[in-house]
Amino acid sequence: MPASRTTSRSWCVLLRHRVQRVTRDLDVVLFGATGFTGGLTAEYLAAQTGVAWAMAGRNAEKLAALRDRIGADVPIMVADSADAASLRRIAERARVVATTVGPYALRGEPLVAACADTGTDYVDLAGEPEFIDRVYLHHHDTAQRSGARLVHACGFDSIPHDLGAQFTVQQLPSDHPITMRGYVRAAATASGGTFASAVTAFSRFRQTRQARRDRKAVEGQPSARRARAIGGMPGYDTSIGMWVLPLPTIDPQIVVRSAMDLPEYGPDFTYGHFLALRNPLTAAALTVGVGGAFALAQLPPMRSLLLSTRKTGTGPDEQRRARSWFTVRFHATAGDQRVVTQVSGGDPGYGETAKMLAHAALCLARDPLPRIAGQVTTAVAMGDALRRRLHRAGITFEVLDPS
Repeated sequence: MPASRTTSRSWCVLLRHRVQRVTRDLDVVLFGATGFTGGLTAEYLAAQTGVAWAMAGRNAEKLAALRDRIGADVPIMVADSADAASLRRIAERARVVATTVGPYALRGEPLVAACADTGTDYVDLAGEPEFIDRVYLHHHDTAQRSGARLVHACGFDSIPHDLGAQFTVQQLPSDHPITMRGYVRAAATASGGTFASAVTAFSRFRQTRQARRDRKAVEGQPSARRARAIGGMPGYDTSIGMWVLPLPTIDPQIVVRSAMDLPEYGPDFTYGHFLALRNPLTAAALTVGVGGAFALAQLPPMRSLLLSTRKTGTGPDEQRRARSWFTVRFHATAGDQRVVTQVSGGDPGYGETAKMLAHAALCLARDPLPRIAGQVTTAVAMGDALRRRLHRAGITFEVLDPS
């Protein structure tokens, strides 16, 4: 049985969870509101009507300044990722806690623990496989008992890919093996926080590999059906007329996890994930740059130097974000049927990520959803309900070629 499915014994837990949530006075608490992405998420939540939410973080003065700047009459809650009691206080008031505080492998687990223990739903922007696997090992069972839903990667990593893959398989028969490739194109700039998370993840590849092994040993095969991610070689892809690079991001792991848990992905699901580029020189430069950053991140002095090049809490200005965009195009086949779909939007790393995180939290807080608990993906926890929210908010899901 998939880990996200609840047994009959869990119905009482979930009923108690829903009754408990009704008594809470806040739909959402946003933790890390004064960071770069946190501030954008706060602005987006402030523009939504009828939402009971609060801002949380370490510095009350900065929170108050942000509240004044965005004109939001909302509570301020002081909490620190190193103070378990403060994290529990915000979890006990909220239906959902959304957090932008990373790197998650270093700072994220105490908040997950508080949410899992109190039956509070949790969403984050984690693109860190080690953190996600450790959360499963340490908190999945507790969340299942309390009724909490722990949903990671609720930004550009990995909502367009996870919900886009789900949207794509919905156009195909579910009784045939499905082969899918996702092609990502984007024009955007990374913030200091995103850069810090990436460098931290590079430096912890041994811990990441061990966390994956530990999870596999505990979890076993979560589904009788087959689902897997496949790699690939850099080169020219004639099917799209572009140069492609396999993307070593969290996205394939999330897509495959959804495929394991949802029968609509067919009896045998295969997914490949690529960055698509028009210029082969750009592809070569990216390969060298990422490889160099990975190598430097292994050496503490060089890692510190890398991290000093971009200050956390900073990011692209509004003009640059307005020029940013993304598309994720999916090519899939099942038997003799083929489909091409696309997810597209504006600034992927910040404007659209803030929108995705906010709507993921609001979807969990307010929408009728499957009765599940534990660590789950966006497709499993929210699926079409979240996709409809995002489509109304300007992130497009469309079928390009239904042949």
